[in-house]
Amino acid sequence: MRQVWTGAALLTAAAAATAQDVPATSRSPLGEAIRAALVASPDLLAGLTAPSRPPLDLYGDAIDRDLALLGRLAPRLFDPARPGLGPTGAPTRIAFFTRAGCTPCATAQAELAALATRMGFRAALFDMDRDAGLARDLGIDTAPSYVLPDRLLRGAMPGIVLERYLAP
Repeated sequence: MRQVWTGAALLTAAAAATAQDVPATSRSPLGEAIRAALVASPDLLAGLTAPSRPPLDLYGDAIDRDLALLGRLAPRLFDPARPGLGPTGAPTRIAFFTRAGCTPCATAQAELAALATRMGFRAALFDMDRDAGLARDLGIDTAPSYVLPDRLLRGAMPGIVLERYLAP
């Protein structure tokens, strides 16, 4: 750390000496003096640069746990034999959780059905009350909710948003 302060002191002294000879409105000679000092002694900045580190990943462990859970539950969530929306025989790409009497669920289901038909996938249908254990395991507390192999989306999603998540 001593070298950094020494380097800073040298730069300050060089700048002060140069600044005395230069009007306050002209900083070009000052910049040139600083540049010359740095070129002559590049080690002055060595202590100021931090070693490169990978970015801090605050949610990495939680994401890994969630993806592992989705992987374990995938056979139930994306079962091709389950009642659903979209063309028969198409791959099941979404598990759709609704609740009886939920108006946003009905609207979201109609949009999802149109999207599934247009994009050629199936959406497995789940009722949050009949499938309460599965919903609880997933932490789903909002109807409607969508479960994809790599994420969970809570609340009604417009078709255009879902399409972005499903695009290759």
